[in-house]
Amino acid sequence: MEIKRDVYLRRLINRKHNGFIKVITGIRRCGKSYLLNTLFYNHLIQNGIKDNHMIMFAFDSADDLLKIGEDPLMLDNTKEDRKVDPKRFLEYLNQQIIDKEMYYLLLDEVQNLGAFESVLNGFLRKKNLDVYVTGSNSRFLSKDILTEFEGRGDEIHILPLSFSEYFSVYDGSKEEAFDDYSVYGGLPAVALMGTEEQKVAYLITQMKNLYLRDIINRYHLHEDCAIGELLDVISSGISTLTNPRKLSATFASVKRTRISEVTVDKYIEHMEDAFMLNRVKRFDVKGRKYIGTPYKIYFEDVGLRNARLNFRQIEGTHVMENIIYNELRFRGFKVDVGVVESRERDETGKEIRKQLEIDFIATMGSKKYYLQSAYAIPDEEKYKQETRSFDKANDSFKKIILVEKSMKPRSDDNGYVMMGVKEFLLDVNSLNC
Repeated sequence: MEIKRDVYLRRLINRKHNGFIKVITGIRRCGKSYLLNTLFYNHLIQNGIKDNHMIMFAFDSADDLLKIGEDPLMLDNTKEDRKVDPKRFLEYLNQQIIDKEMYYLLLDEVQNLGAFESVLNGFLRKKNLDVYVTGSNSRFLSKDILTEFEGRGDEIHILPLSFSEYFSVYDGSKEEAFDDYSVYGGLPAVALMGTEEQKVAYLITQMKNLYLRDIINRYHLHEDCAIGELLDVISSGISTLTNPRKLSATFASVKRTRISEVTVDKYIEHMEDAFMLNRVKRFDVKGRKYIGTPYKIYFEDVGLRNARLNFRQIEGTHVMENIIYNELRFRGFKVDVGVVESRERDETGKEIRKQLEIDFIATMGSKKYYLQSAYAIPDEEKYKQETRSFDKANDSFKKIILVEKSMKPRSDDNGYVMMGVKEFLLDVNSLNC
């Protein structure tokens, strides 16, 4: 069954022949190779590109390594420092380019190529090469490469399936789909599995034997290091404000051992670099400035987060907030946590300062939206509580409250819009309702 990734395919198509290296990044198993080697390849074929003018090479493929005389044992993840010989690859590539017509170079897991920055920079000087590369680690790609290219690297970041993509291949109602999506997430392989048993086993195994082990090998960590246990602590506290000091203290309390704040920060950075999770800063709405800490942490895929906790701690409020965060990023928004300072008086009449939170500020160019993830609003008191930060923001940007219950958008006298989260996720134009 084909899962359409039209949003990402369109982003690739829009970047054809732009003179940049198109860098496709994302967590392992999110569908980068499928996007590049199936969907984009089919697009090129349908638009009349000859097959011999599309050069596809995967640096994690034994078959492809054999084509250039490399030892497939290089694929062994325990030999992280071994890279594909760039000279062999360039010799192979030059044999494929036989005329001056445009060639499309589709390279998978390019971080496994030795001196890949220099190799890719060399491609920029060839007028008949349109280059697309994938990678699973931002330290090799979105950080180093885009800096190295000095503005001539163009990143397309892919997330696991959005809810709308997931629902397009789901056999059931949107309510059933959202319930499953909240538990098992959006990794494409999981979406196509038939039983809960398969999904649970796959996610637990992948989290332990692929994602975490990949980080341990890449950064030469000890097998018994605390990064896995720190991930447990982070998984338990998604969507809540935290910082290295708080995480270090929680770790000591829960795990009965100590881990320094510096180590906590370093491990979180490793997990960010592997696209497992994201730190989201707070933004002072009135002061128009970022607040360093505390911040919030969200997972790239909620299924992997749930798997880390053996599916024992699936709180609808926090998981829904994580799903909304990922949806906003899927739509191309820059996302911050909003803070509005309010001056109020306590019971004694003394003036106090309070910080009210806006769950998300979604920004794209001149467009800006404020969103609250409320899960349920059973009464007027809860509604007032959720909209207090909107009241204090005192600006004209659109303000939206999302609840778990299915409901069409409706506006109140202040212009605040409330809608069901499933309606929000399934309608690409929902923010403009």
